Amino acid sequence: MWSIIDSTLREGEQFINANFSLQQKKEIALMLDDFGVDYIELSNPASSEQSRIDCTAIANLGLGCKTLTHTRCNLEDVRLAIDTGVDGVDLLFGTSKYLRNYSHGKSIDYIIDKAKEVISMAKSAGCEVRFSCEDSFRSDKEDLVRVYRAVDRVGVDRIGIADTVGIAHPRQVSELVSSLRTVVDCDIEVHFHNDTGCAVANAHSAVQAGATHVDTCVLGIGERNGITPLGGFISRMYADDPEGVKMKYNLPMIPHMDHYVASAVGVHVPFNNYLSGYSAFSHKAGMHLKAMLQNSSTYEALNPDDFGVSRVVNVAHRLTGWNA
Repeated sequence: MWSIIDSTLREGEQFINANFSLQQKKEIALMLDDFGVDYIELSNPASSEQSRIDCTAIANLGLGCKTLTHTRCNLEDVRLAIDTGVDGVDLLFGTSKYLRNYSHGKSIDYIIDKAKEVISMAKSAGCEVRFSCEDSFRSDKEDLVRVYRAVDRVGVDRIGIADTVGIAHPRQVSELVSSLRTVVDCDIEVHFHNDTGCAVANAHSAVQAGATHVDTCVLGIGERNGITPLGGFISRMYADDPEGVKMKYNLPMIPHMDHYVASAVGVHVPFNNYLSGYSAFSHKAGMHLKAMLQNSSTYEALNPDDFGVSRVVNVAHRLTGWNA
């Protein structure tokens, strides 16, 4: 079964309104752990002294899930990450022509050599390691294969496929993940931005094609329009396998986390948000209500009871008619 790497305390911290206190980060981490995520990703401790303090505090909370930190692919960042006590490091290096020309200016050969050096050091320290090609879907496929094959050979735990600007669609995702599944033996992590509205569909497509780990954030917050929302991804996977998802995750935690994070970053939970939105389980039209009152599955793919929320049936409207 797939695993969730929740990045609310890393990617989510990059949301324009986010400025979490250490106490808020602890509360979010504890809720995510109670929900049952497999990993929590934290901001790079090299970003600031406060980031280092926060990372160390979360890593030492005694959580049931593993903690990771997202770092640049250099020895200094990784040494600092190891000192915080996290279980693993998530390395990245931009491989698209945009990032190689305008961000770091490094060649693919340089990226491979540096990745092998840093991965070997992190593994020797006992860390779990992911290496991600930033902006994967605007990178040449030949370059991706070269990089991923090289890091797989030095023992990386996961490669990361990152749709950094949110331009991928499900067919592209399926093709790339399926192809890379034949190239590497390690696990495959995916990270989808939501600029064009495909983050949940892309994550689902990736899992179907062989991805093993999916990055999420509570409410999908993050840079720009954020990434795959935890509630949205869980909804999609629940539709495929309700019993398996219920068995693994504490689903009623999702609405609590959505409202907590929304309050922390000063936004409202959208009315149509997955599971926790005001209208997520509301019914109004007479045809719908007649069937719903006999069998709720007629117009609901998700059971609100499993998520600890209530169904709303509106019978006091002209559209309801006499059928209800």
